[in-house]
Amino acid sequence: MTEPAYNIRHYAAFAATVRHGSVTRAARSVNLTQPALTQAIARLEAELGCALFERGSGGMAPTEPARLLAPRAEAAIAQIGSPRVTGTQVRAFLALARAGSYAGAAEATGLSAASLHRAVADLAVALGTRLVDRRGRRVLLTPQGERRARGFGLAMAELRSGLAEVAAWQGKAAGRIVVGAMPLSRARWLPETILRFHGAHPGVAIAVVEGSHAELAGPLRDGEIDLMLGALREGVVLEDLAQEPVFEDSPQLVMRSGHPLTQVADPVGARLADYPWVLPARGTPLRQYWEGMMRAAGAKPPEVGIECGSVLTVRQLLLGSDALTLLSPAQLAVELQAGVLASLPTPAPVRRRIGITTREGWQPTGPQAAFLALLRRVAAEEFA
Repeated sequence: MTEPAYNIRHYAAFAATVRHGSVTRAARSVNLTQPALTQAIARLEAELGCALFERGSGGMAPTEPARLLAPRAEAAIAQIGSPRVTGTQVRAFLALARAGSYAGAAEATGLSAASLHRAVADLAVALGTRLVDRRGRRVLLTPQGERRARGFGLAMAELRSGLAEVAAWQGKAAGRIVVGAMPLSRARWLPETILRFHGAHPGVAIAVVEGSHAELAGPLRDGEIDLMLGALREGVVLEDLAQEPVFEDSPQLVMRSGHPLTQVADPVGARLADYPWVLPARGTPLRQYWEGMMRAAGAKPPEVGIECGSVLTVRQLLLGSDALTLLSPAQLAVELQAGVLASLPTPAPVRRRIGITTREGWQPTGPQAAFLALLRRVAAEEFA
């Protein structure tokens, strides 16, 4: 997702005016002249299509949309961390960080590689630090660059949320929700929630980004996605992420219809170890649950010949072999109902917590909060 070039100085002028209630004091705090600050606020009001202040002899009183936007603007400015940074530089650097090359960033933004290179170079000068290292046609972020990219991403997320709240106050389309979806959530939970939510909030756009926890955690931390759904990480301290359990899932043994194991009354661990397995990579929750299940059933976990996290690929591998997997029946409901795949209870209980992961301290917009509430309600109705 490419970012617009927000005018950071305009938002800084606006936030300072809300904070101080006076053009004179606000202008002094952000090193602008009073006419420049007044002009910045006027331009921001024109962009938003609403008044942000009531002007009077007692000073500048913020209106309701200003009170909605001000905390987001303050948070964004704090994440950016320097009054010398411009919106053009933020946009260019984020595009470069996400694309990994100037050519890719140019394609994503429609800007020339030369203009992007100039903006990133100016940003490095403004911040007084090296942000990228060249590796041929690719660029790698320095440690300082990685920190800046994350801060800029979170700043843009705050501004998007603030503008969405103002738009909702105006009765316009109220923004966009970006959901990171791990495999289980994509089977029933998320689709049902989206259908209900879209019916009640047709003006809110929803984007679904599919991936594993490892693939989605970074974009969540960077502000590119708003929340992540799927299996929670057990026994792991995620200092910057908050996990909320919503329901429990009970994976089962899944295999092709007519598999020899379907003729066995009590599939113990030793018999399970005789068959090939298709499972997610080592270290994932489902793999850990499988290892615990095998040990509890009295067998050493065998070597996993095929590691795969794609349900579609796993399905085809099961259909063409005697391989086994451990999955939630909801993820293969169509195949199980059609009788092309079969499932059996695990010899030892397997239960995993499924839930919502967000950034620690994240403040959702009104529509985002409504989406979260609906996720909880759908889970209670469908998985209780």
